[in-house]
Amino acid sequence: MDALTEEPIRGWAPPRTAGRLDRWVLSRIRQRLLGIPLRLTLWDGTSVSLSDTAEVAEVVVKDRRTLFALVRDPAVAFGDAYAGGRLVVRGDLLRLLEAIYRHWGETPVGQHVEQPRWEPSDLRRARENIHYHYDLGNEFYRLWLDDQLVYTCAYFPTPETALAEAQTAKFEHVCRKVRLRPGDAVVEAGCGWGALALHMARHHGVTVRAYNISREQVRFARERARAEGLEGRVEFVEDDYRNVRGRFDVFVSVGMLEHVGRENYGAFAQVIDRCLAANGRGLLHFIGRDRPRALNAWIRKRIFPGAYPPTLGEVTREVLEPAALSVVDVENLRLHYALTLRHWRERFEEAAGSVAEMFDESFVRAWRLYLAGSEVGFTTGYLQLFQLTFARPAADVGWTRAELYR
Repeated sequence: MDALTEEPIRGWAPPRTAGRLDRWVLSRIRQRLLGIPLRLTLWDGTSVSLSDTAEVAEVVVKDRRTLFALVRDPAVAFGDAYAGGRLVVRGDLLRLLEAIYRHWGETPVGQHVEQPRWEPSDLRRARENIHYHYDLGNEFYRLWLDDQLVYTCAYFPTPETALAEAQTAKFEHVCRKVRLRPGDAVVEAGCGWGALALHMARHHGVTVRAYNISREQVRFARERARAEGLEGRVEFVEDDYRNVRGRFDVFVSVGMLEHVGRENYGAFAQVIDRCLAANGRGLLHFIGRDRPRALNAWIRKRIFPGAYPPTLGEVTREVLEPAALSVVDVENLRLHYALTLRHWRERFEEAAGSVAEMFDESFVRAWRLYLAGSEVGFTTGYLQLFQLTFARPAADVGWTRAELYR
């Protein structure tokens, strides 16, 4: 059975018959979600359809507490109840989430859309947020990422390209965009497990200083550098991007800007301006939006605390313009991230038994929902993946973009 097709948990029995208040609450939820091809069912079998079209799934609410929570805070309540087994999806979870995201996407501008909430992201909070997600243990991530533990969007020359090859292709795509040359000094803000930094040093003859505040990731990256004889050319620093020091030809940040927090974009701009040489180039690779909207409330609360996907306008106005940096190129890799997430989700499902042994079944369901929801976010256009190349105004940025696709 496809793990995205959920069945009721065996041995469960309805606690009581739904009363008038329960049915009224159900009707309120129906009004709010009308048009989604979904059936909502209560613990006693009371059921309503939300659309005249064929239903993609049935959501079974197993108790009154969950039903009421869905009215108060639908996004967080759905995620928590699904992870905790108090809400069951009968049918295709992926198609259900796709229908919900498309429904959100059709909401008129300014109506019923959760607005971004600016939360302070000082160094202490940043460390807590990163530790919460990235320090779950390298063994966990080894179960479903590629061998280099790359946890950012891959670049697929063709849809049939294998995941590991697509991640290497992403590294080369980045290197070509910043016109990497032997002897360049590169700084990377937020380096994950170090794969890009090592690739740049190994294949392009550059030196790299890479910053990261995840202790687990830095330890792994340093071990790889030692094992590959690259210690003298790649330095992994366990520290925050705000403490970057030195002068560099290239600034690279892949998958970190989402964690910076909009209130820190000024500080981020100052770091780039302070460390980038007169002919410097750079690249920002980040999850973004077409218009300002908060990240899904459940993902922000349970999976990625403090995360915020910015719009291109926010990044250009608040990061690049204050540092007088020129936009050179913008590429949207939205469909590449959807495919990357499909690979991760399928590999995660294959390893679900091992994940449950490490954590528990609730953790498995939570991450299943996170990966499926993220994949759907990109397939529907609810989320974007931007690669933005920038440079000092007088830098050599090339005559055409032909070399990017050689």
